Amino acid sequence: MTATTVNPITLLHDRYGNAFPDDFLWNDHISDLLTHRSIRSYLSKPLPNGTLETLIAAAQSAASSSNLQLWSVIAVEDPARKDRLSVLARNQAHIRQVPLFLVWLADLSRARNIANSRNATSEGLDYLETFLTGAIDASLAAQNAVAAAESLGLGTVYVGAIRNNPEAVAKELNLPPLVFPVFGLSVGYPDPANIPAVKPRLGQSAVLHRESYSTEVQEQAITEYDRIMTNFYQQQQTGVNSDWSTHSTARVANAAALGGRDRLTAILHNLGFEIR
Repeated sequence: MTATTVNPITLLHDRYGNAFPDDFLWNDHISDLLTHRSIRSYLSKPLPNGTLETLIAAAQSAASSSNLQLWSVIAVEDPARKDRLSVLARNQAHIRQVPLFLVWLADLSRARNIANSRNATSEGLDYLETFLTGAIDASLAAQNAVAAAESLGLGTVYVGAIRNNPEAVAKELNLPPLVFPVFGLSVGYPDPANIPAVKPRLGQSAVLHRESYSTEVQEQAITEYDRIMTNFYQQQQTGVNSDWSTHSTARVANAAALGGRDRLTAILHNLGFEIR
């Protein structure tokens, strides 16, 4: 999904849905990052030998808190297993289409096994902080893999719906206690006949704070973003018939809107996490 031939002004307009200030540093890597989009339609074309190993090398080059490396990833290429995982993740068709589906894991099991092998205590693994560290480590690693994949002309899409049925996913992937599937990632060659537009993001004044947090300018930025996203939803025929604020509010309105993920605390306990 390289963007080295695209005009920077065009890329910034696509990302923000309107004009952007002139002051902006630029290079090919930044250009590639700004063209990121979620791909949900793929060719059946297989990946070149070494692709998986290359993506994992990029992933392992991401930052890791205290170098604990509290993450793992499972590469799924078997069509039958991809089909079962697709069912568990709201029947998303691209999971079946892609040659490679990666399930990224917060993995505290490895650290506990190391401590046990040394007859050492590992109480620190039972606290929310350490689980959060594992989830963050997995996220940083996955985003490195995404950047690497896109530099190779591949497309990706994150699959948070893996968390809709994490216990069933854990069983399917034979996960030991203290391992949690944070999200999935589809990887493959995008179908050129179905490349989505770059989705605009909130204006920087809504997310960028200087020195301390301020809500003073957010309202105006959100109003403008609602206008931009209403037009985007209509142009892309997404089926969303509201502005961004209304759509987003509905996604957090109540426990039912979380699609089963309201049970995560109990599920984590079932998967061996204390979460103190």
